[in-house]
Amino acid sequence: MLHRLNGPQTLGNGRIFWVCTILVLFAALIFPIFADPYDVGNFAYFLIWVFMALGLCLMWGYGGMLSFGQTFFFGIGGYAYGVLSVDLGNAHGLALGNFAMAVALAAAAAAVLGYVMIYGRIGGVFFGIVTLSVTLALAFFLGQTAGPEWAIGKARLNGFNGMQGMAPLSLPWFTRDIDLEETPLYYFVLVLLVGSYLTLRILVNGRFGNVLVALREDPQRTELLGYDIRRFQFGAFVVGSMLAAVSGVLYTAWGQFITPSSIGLPAAAMPIVWVAFSGRSDLTAVLVGTFVLLAIFQTLTIYSEQAALILMGLILILTVMFAPQGLFVSLARLLPRRHARTPALHARSTEAG
Repeated sequence: MLHRLNGPQTLGNGRIFWVCTILVLFAALIFPIFADPYDVGNFAYFLIWVFMALGLCLMWGYGGMLSFGQTFFFGIGGYAYGVLSVDLGNAHGLALGNFAMAVALAAAAAAVLGYVMIYGRIGGVFFGIVTLSVTLALAFFLGQTAGPEWAIGKARLNGFNGMQGMAPLSLPWFTRDIDLEETPLYYFVLVLLVGSYLTLRILVNGRFGNVLVALREDPQRTELLGYDIRRFQFGAFVVGSMLAAVSGVLYTAWGQFITPSSIGLPAAAMPIVWVAFSGRSDLTAVLVGTFVLLAIFQTLTIYSEQAALILMGLILILTVMFAPQGLFVSLARLLPRRHARTPALHARSTEAG
């Protein structure tokens, strides 16, 4: 199975790529030793959102399903974890159980919504409209839950003020629990992200990914070849939605709060920008590009949130106009071409001489 880490559906399959990847991972592992805890927490925050982007990359980049519903499942995962952690606590491994149950709930919601859309033959622009509609509906509903009657057990939803006071993630360790905050949370997110990235590379370079790309290019021809394309689309949608829920749980555990504003229209558009800018057809490009954009966005938000949103919109327009395949994918594909052309040009110059 490990041989599927390299394949036609992912860029960066050579020795140089993997050596550079190991060096970057090593730098990420030793980063907390030399950095301020505040900076480590910020880096953990950036990494948390990458799961959502990777999920959209699988759905949109490989499966051709443009979804505005990533924050919908982000919200389900985040709020579910908040309710479970407030009502059940996080001691003795319960935090990991709450994590798993929150993601499972989001997966169930994705299965229901995905079944209705995909087996109902909803595709193209209407796929995006439906996912955007349910996202806005959830954000609007959560914004109306300010009263004391909107509570699940001891957990109050609190309307636009959002849920607060939930417990952070923790790991059971002999006689005590280790709370995952700042540096411990950074390492937990990093390990989870590396595992998710490698698993997705194996997935897209196998039969599942090959069929997914084939139906993206020509669904009718793929179906005529005997593949049940709806089953593959359904699988990609559920997996991508679960990754968005992972972002939601980690975000809620990181800040110990979640609000409807993290689900609404501006938030729902952000994953589209990240993935389009990076290059939706490759997991590595999305991972790197999303991290870079988040760092830029966070820096600009300190001075002006409106300016940061305007910049994100401008980046999306420029990407569509000048690099429709995504900036990082375009750059990655340009380099091999230069190396491939060099021998031919050298041969022609020799013949001319």
